[in-house]
Amino acid sequence: MLLIRCPYCEEERPELEFRNAGEAHIARPTNIAAESEDDFEKFFFIRSNPKGVIYERWRHIHGCARFFNAVRDTVTDKFVMTYKAGEPKPAKLPGASK
Repeated sequence: MLLIRCPYCEEERPELEFRNAGEAHIARPTNIAAESEDDFEKFFFIRSNPKGVIYERWRHIHGCARFFNAVRDTVTDKFVMTYKAGEPKPAKLPGASK
């Protein structure tokens, strides 16, 4: 079982307490009703799916219920780090050279 660190509760908890909420750091429409069908499809269904490090939104549903961001490696499925929602992408990841 994976352990995920909630940056608000400041502790690691089992993955069963969390839910993935999609890609992080994307612009969300302010008026979704005004979006064209193509733009609606792109926003909800078309996402990058890189091999390696990705930035995701997560929610601690069985804890503080808050959203946060996580950096995860899709190859190893390990969480590199987590940080509070609204904070910018980290300039340097822990353990990364340079």
